[in-house]
Amino acid sequence: MALYAGGVDVGSTQTKGIILDAQQRIVGRGLIDTGANVVKAAEKVYGVALDAAGLRAEDVTYVVGTGYGRYKVTFGNTQITEISCHAKGAHFVFPRTRTLLDIGGQDTKAIKVNELGEVTDFSMNDKCAAGTGRFLGAAASTMDLALDDLGPLSLRGRAPVRITTVCTVFVESEIIAYLAQGKRIEDILRGMHNAIAARSIALLRRVGTDEELTFTGGVSRNSGMVHALEEALAMKTNVSPESQFMGAIGAALFALERAQKPAAIA
Repeated sequence: MALYAGGVDVGSTQTKGIILDAQQRIVGRGLIDTGANVVKAAEKVYGVALDAAGLRAEDVTYVVGTGYGRYKVTFGNTQITEISCHAKGAHFVFPRTRTLLDIGGQDTKAIKVNELGEVTDFSMNDKCAAGTGRFLGAAASTMDLALDDLGPLSLRGRAPVRITTVCTVFVESEIIAYLAQGKRIEDILRGMHNAIAARSIALLRRVGTDEELTFTGGVSRNSGMVHALEEALAMKTNVSPESQFMGAIGAALFALERAQKPAAIA
């Protein structure tokens, strides 16, 4: 009988699901908005991943829940923190990863890992949503832009403005003030991405950025954010199409280990 394991990452804005086979290959995935009902979001994304894999729930041996809503993955066998799961997933996709930056909907994490992908240190911005996906969403709404357009537009900025805050509460007034001054949207966005990068780098420096860096979380899909980070750090950053799924991939990898070694876990 074929062996399958699952990982469900319930984030503040989006929920991700991954199904792996015994050879650590992704056979199914799902991505949905989390919404107000976290339990239903976990169930729905898992169903999407199962359908994509052509499997039923009973075909999956072990499921790990992660993310801020990990305890709402009621069908899961256990829960593991998103810090450990992102580290595991990033090391799996990019084995030389030693530092990890995860920017999600409401928080930012800088994580240091060893050669095995195990967490050795981390620092987290968890007091507010400054410089996160929610901040970018608020900025997009203020300028009446699609969220996916922010990154590409920011890359066209040639005279970035100085953004004094990356607080979600105050971003609207600062953007409106710059627009009233006649500043170009591209330059405002370039300045905004630079400000987020500076805040993220301050977090990274607490754990160290001297080795290979991997960027994960939903904000990693933003090309302007990747560019701002690489420019400020003067180093290449690992990003892949799987970057948004890193937490779910890590959770599924933990689940696969437990499915393959049940005696060691008992």
